[in-house]
Amino acid sequence: MLNKMIFGGLSMIFLSMILSCSSQSVDIHDIVVVEPADQDHFSDAFEINQTLGRGINLGNALEAPNEGEWGLMINEAYLDEIIQAGFESVRIPIRWNAHALEMFPYSIHESFLERVDEVIGWALDRDLAVMINIHHYNELMEQPQDHRDRFLKLWEQIAAHYKEYPEELVFEILNEPHDNLTPDIWNIFLVDALAIIRQSNPKRVVAIGTANWGGFGSLQDLELPANDRQIITTVHYYDPFHFTHQGASWVGSEADQWLGTTWDGTDQESAEVDSDFDAVEEWARNHDRPIHVGEFGAFSTADDLSRERWTAYVREASENRQFSWAYWEFGSGFGAYDPGTGTWRDYLLRALIPDSPAIE
Repeated sequence: MLNKMIFGGLSMIFLSMILSCSSQSVDIHDIVVVEPADQDHFSDAFEINQTLGRGINLGNALEAPNEGEWGLMINEAYLDEIIQAGFESVRIPIRWNAHALEMFPYSIHESFLERVDEVIGWALDRDLAVMINIHHYNELMEQPQDHRDRFLKLWEQIAAHYKEYPEELVFEILNEPHDNLTPDIWNIFLVDALAIIRQSNPKRVVAIGTANWGGFGSLQDLELPANDRQIITTVHYYDPFHFTHQGASWVGSEADQWLGTTWDGTDQESAEVDSDFDAVEEWARNHDRPIHVGEFGAFSTADDLSRERWTAYVREASENRQFSWAYWEFGSGFGAYDPGTGTWRDYLLRALIPDSPAIE
């Protein structure tokens, strides 16, 4: 791992030298070509999707404006807890755009890159597969054309830096495109970003989600390059929203009106989840794409029993259809783990990993 990080650092320096001499407009037909790693023997997307298996998001940390500002700093012991609990992967949301130059050449701050390297290394050293993304690039959602070049240059740097990492590292192009980053625009941007990634990572598996906040309902609007089969399609699931987000302050004042909403696992409630997942399964079958449920979770203001029922049912719905998944999230408002006590919330861990040795 150390050798890979050293090589990655040299690649980053080389890339920065090239970027400083480049034009300020990104043309995907004239992008920086970094000698690709030998990825000929990388597993295909379906195999990597199974490697992701049962995962958990290290949320509210590296995607905060600065790590720690949202109450969570990732420490190495957390990765021990995750692997010992029986999880197979971690998804690491990352706000790269808050740690890069705002003007050309949009260089990522070296100290932040080293911190991301450290967390990825902790996970890979424990045989956890890893998914990293660009998360909370809000300016891109508001003014996509103005931020297109910066978005692509960020991926140029990220992809080149990690090109020597093993196949267990998966790139996710962007978390939850929304607002002015419409489905039509997103279909263009994802192709541009994928072309940049493929210059240095020709066979690495890349996860691509849907517009309109990553929901399964926008799958029909998603257009993936037919000739690139190293793609996992990722969707997020938070339905029924008034249950999963009751009392969530960022939703708005109406969320308080939903307090007390339960999820009882009735035939109707269960059928609604099954109908949603059946629709995703049908899309996946028709398009021959593996599915990763990159986020699902119910906020802590819901009652514990309802959270357990809903979480277990969504997890089972995913696994019954061979979808990999990553619970949202590890140790904050949705958290399955309590950093304050250093213990798992047994009812959530039981819903996620029924046979976990960490259940007391």
